[in-house]
Amino acid sequence: MIKEPSFTIGIEEEYKLVDRTSRNLINQMPERMLAECQRRLGNQVSPEYLQCQIEVGTKICTSLGEARSDLNLLRKTVGEVAAEHGLAIIASSTHPFGSPGDLEHTPRERYNQLADDLQEVVRRLVISGMHIHVGIEDDDLRTDLMGQVSYILPHLLALSTSSPFWRGRDTGLKSYRISIWDGMPRTGLPEHFDSFGEYQRHIEVLVRAGVIEDATKVWWDIRPSDRYPTLEMRITDVCTRVEDAMAIAAFYRCWLRMLFRLRRSNQRWRRYNNFLVAENRWRAHRYGIDAGLLDFGRGEIVPFHELMQEAIAILYSDAVYFDCVEELEHITTIARRGTSAHRQIATYNECLKSGMDPSEALQMVVDQLIEETQEGTE
Repeated sequence: MIKEPSFTIGIEEEYKLVDRTSRNLINQMPERMLAECQRRLGNQVSPEYLQCQIEVGTKICTSLGEARSDLNLLRKTVGEVAAEHGLAIIASSTHPFGSPGDLEHTPRERYNQLADDLQEVVRRLVISGMHIHVGIEDDDLRTDLMGQVSYILPHLLALSTSSPFWRGRDTGLKSYRISIWDGMPRTGLPEHFDSFGEYQRHIEVLVRAGVIEDATKVWWDIRPSDRYPTLEMRITDVCTRVEDAMAIAAFYRCWLRMLFRLRRSNQRWRRYNNFLVAENRWRAHRYGIDAGLLDFGRGEIVPFHELMQEAIAILYSDAVYFDCVEELEHITTIARRGTSAHRQIATYNECLKSGMDPSEALQMVVDQLIEETQEGTE
């Protein structure tokens, strides 16, 4: 019998750095900013591909409360250091009006190689995401659960959307980030593998051919981490509010434990073809929580709030086990209140109605993002 995984949790978030006066993305990170962040936070903060981005990662946590405290500390500290340089951070997967062509990438070997390999594709990568690691130590179990958990990836994306604007335009999509990300190679829904060994053999084909150095350059919506014994969920936008990030983390972690419970009872969640899951992925990408998702068993589109009520009922015992019932039930608040994308669009439209021109309205959206990113960190 497979030993129960630890189900530890870690959360990575990518923030954008904006000038506090212009509200625009910065071109170059101030020389001493990263060093100061690392002095205060150690290896929990790191650069990203573009110099207008910075990444944080929580410690390995055993509870959602621990993860929330650590994430709040990371946001608060990076925000304070940014303010010392006349900057602010925003937890939003796109900037409302920033332009990719004006930005410089971080001068490191890995990023220089990405710039050379991917050319214009990577120059558009002014996007940020949230990655959630859950500890599953058994390699084959991790691979098996990856195939089953793909079913709820669109649901997680819909709950997280924070990228409705691109270069000053309302795109009509709740997560425009996905449109940019899908231009990268080795992205999207994961393939199905019968074992971890089969997964490794496929990775080795690309490594031996010199296409990639290792599995860190496989950027699927969910993947076995190449650095940790975790299953890393990567489909979500970065949540502007920490409480929303915690709800998604609870949902993902509880779903994995539910799948493990099924396996322990010689059952399993039905594995659906990527053809069907991709349809829900598109609906989440386009509509977020607004237009429902396909229930494959019923063969119909079901309102999102109904799907979430069903999910909470399925996962309730797991939420009790992890002491995160409140975080899981916050999903219903997101379904009712909307995501960051909804709030950004509402602010923009309200500002236009009040007489502001589009550029002024977009600056007000950035101000809203700055404020919400720091909510609860004091």
